[in-house]
Amino acid sequence: MGLSTHVLDTMNGCPAAGMSVALYTTEAVAGSDEPRATLVKRFQLNADGRNPDGPLYDNASLRVGTYRLVFDVQGYFQARGVALPEPNFLNRVALDFGVAHTDQHYHVPLLVSPWSYSTYRGS
Repeated sequence: MGLSTHVLDTMNGCPAAGMSVALYTTEAVAGSDEPRATLVKRFQLNADGRNPDGPLYDNASLRVGTYRLVFDVQGYFQARGVALPEPNFLNRVALDFGVAHTDQHYHVPLLVSPWSYSTYRGS
């Protein structure tokens, strides 16, 4: 249970080991279209493309609310030696999502290349 993420590099057909990721909590700000984001943690994905410390939140710590995961796509592909144009099509991918049921597992996978990404609520 809780919150987890997993990133797969679809260009190379492997987990995105070493990608930098940041997790934020977000909250609406009166009079603004942009939510306020508070950094919870930054981490590097392990060899399996996951947080090396396990779930981002365990079931007891996860709260109803909104969150943001930011994935450093450009930095990851540059570190792998991929020749990217300047500016690159994707720099960082930010995924804003909501948690409505803390008794359920929220898994946020990212499938990514330098030119595209997709995500879904996994299990």
